[in-house]
Amino acid sequence: MIVLGLGARSGAAVTAPVLAALAGAGLTPAEVGVLATLDRRAAENRVRALAGEYGWRLAGYPADVLAAQPVPNPGRAAAAAVGSPSVAEAAALLAAGPGAVLLLPKQARDGVTVAIAASRTPEASRNP
Repeated sequence: MIVLGLGARSGAAVTAPVLAALAGAGLTPAEVGVLATLDRRAAENRVRALAGEYGWRLAGYPADVLAAQPVPNPGRAAAAAVGSPSVAEAAALLAAGPGAVLLLPKQARDGVTVAIAASRTPEASRNP
C-alpha cells in the first residue's frame, strides 16, 4: 500500500503540490491508497475534497501520535506550528504500518509538505 503524507499551512492549495510530488516520485494518484495527515487537517474541506477526488482513504492523527513516530527529517517549523516535528513523514509512515519505508522523503512546495511511504509486503520482508 502506498500512503501520501500531507502537511499544509492553513489555506494553502494542496492539489498542485501533491500532484507534483507524485509525478516527481514516478507515481500516479491511482497508485495511492491513503492520504494521511494531522487530524485537524483531515477535517478540512480542501483535504477531504482531495482525498475524495482520487478515492483515497483519509487518515488523521493527533499531533502527539505524530510526534512519537520516528522520522528521518524532523523540522522545527512543524514542531512550533502543530506540536510535532513531522506531519507528512510521520503520517505517511504511521498509515503505512510497521516496517513502512519512505519512497519520497518530505518535500515542501507552496506551503504544502508531502512525503510518500509504502508498507512492506511479506515478500519484501523475506527478500531484503
